[in-house]
Amino acid sequence: MPASSVYMESDILQISPASTNPDFTDKPFEEGWYNVFRTCGRDDAQGIVAGNYLADNYANGEIAILHDKTAYGKGLADQTKAQLNKRGIEEAVYEAYTAGERDYSALVSKLKAEGIKAMYVGGYHTEAGLMIRQAREQNYEPQLVSGDALVTEEYWNITGDAGEGTIMTFAPDPRKLSEAAELVEEFRADGYEPEGYTLYTYAAVQVWAQAAEDTGSFETMTLSEAIKGNTFNTVIGEITFDEKGDPADPNYVWYVWKDGNYSEM
Repeated sequence: MPASSVYMESDILQISPASTNPDFTDKPFEEGWYNVFRTCGRDDAQGIVAGNYLADNYANGEIAILHDKTAYGKGLADQTKAQLNKRGIEEAVYEAYTAGERDYSALVSKLKAEGIKAMYVGGYHTEAGLMIRQAREQNYEPQLVSGDALVTEEYWNITGDAGEGTIMTFAPDPRKLSEAAELVEEFRADGYEPEGYTLYTYAAVQVWAQAAEDTGSFETMTLSEAIKGNTFNTVIGEITFDEKGDPADPNYVWYVWKDGNYSEM
């Protein structure tokens, strides 16, 4: 987000495949900027799904909402908390942790003592993986709930069997789309699995290329005007951009880790 202002001053178009914080597009829109877009959904949409799950399954509030203090992690945790609270349920623990540490046993011990049954982690796969692994080492089995950052094979490399049953929100798997079939095959032939935001990145380039081809221009303002309000065919399906530069009507579903793989629930 801080880089956006630099790009604006330099008249550079920015299309992010993975910046999910609402402020990424909200603030530029309020400032009248024209250069900021994303191909992924927003945390306020993702947080509604996660908050509703927690409210539906842990009505007694035996929930911990944790975040890593980053724009992504805290933003996602706060959106989830807002929806949970909107449903009339107050979490038992709301706490920040420091990303990059290796030992979260004290935090885990606290959650165990508090009787927490579900821990929502707003942050990345490394820290979330260490937390659930260290919880299992204490014979403590809370339900780990998180967001799109856990949709990566690296998560299971950290957790091993301790990651079994972890659930997380993400958009429907674009690798299953017919539009992506040929590209996915090419990636896999090169020994690379296009998981997570890989295809969203490819789609961002496709949007720019189509806008440039349609307008015959590389000018940022011209391209921005061509993108907003219009629909583009990409490897993640059709994307229609709203006036803020967000995809209209983003969809989130649940994924679960099982036997070393993740799949939609």
